[in-house]
Amino acid sequence: MELSKGQKLLFIGDSVTDCERAMPEGEGLFGAVGKGYVSFVDGLLQAVYPELGIRVVNKGISGNTVRDLKNRWQEDVLDQKPDWLAIMIGINDVWRQFDTPFIKEGHVYIDEYEETLRQLVLQTKPSVKELVLMTPFYLETNEKDAMRQKMDQYGAVVKTIAEEMSCRWIDTQAAFTKVLHYLYPATIAWDRVHPSTAGHMVLAKAFLREIGFKWDTH
Repeated sequence: MELSKGQKLLFIGDSVTDCERAMPEGEGLFGAVGKGYVSFVDGLLQAVYPELGIRVVNKGISGNTVRDLKNRWQEDVLDQKPDWLAIMIGINDVWRQFDTPFIKEGHVYIDEYEETLRQLVLQTKPSVKELVLMTPFYLETNEKDAMRQKMDQYGAVVKTIAEEMSCRWIDTQAAFTKVLHYLYPATIAWDRVHPSTAGHMVLAKAFLREIGFKWDTH
């Protein structure tokens, strides 16, 4: 396992990360890290690697785009001084172009998305030990669907930035594809975006695999 003793792991993103986490600080008792994949990662790190004392913080905010992340980056990321940072953003950047097509000031088009995400990574990478970029996803199996196509384009941007900046990256769409071979999308995300418990477990599993998590440690 690649996390070291006493390290701080911070997740930032939108509603998929948020999942009813405590405000303003998403860490601590009584479900403070939310009910989604962040809570599963936190629970498994505590259960399997209790001796490491990993500190998990959830800074997801429902509805956020990469533009919103930029506006709160200093307080919610840099001032937190995490050792590991995981970023998953982009779903709303794409979704608003489809569910509110006429409210264009709320749209974050791909050029702004790429420029802003790259700036945030550049700004942050020197101060963290590891940075993990997670692609946005849309749980639609028809790859010709307009929103799925655009989400894949934004996901490709994440991969490009990760490779340019020598960051870790997780293809969440690919992780879901394995499950969607057997399950209809609405089974794990009624609106193709907000995952069920099983959907969040897919995300947690993908993240834990990236950090070298092993079930049998003792």
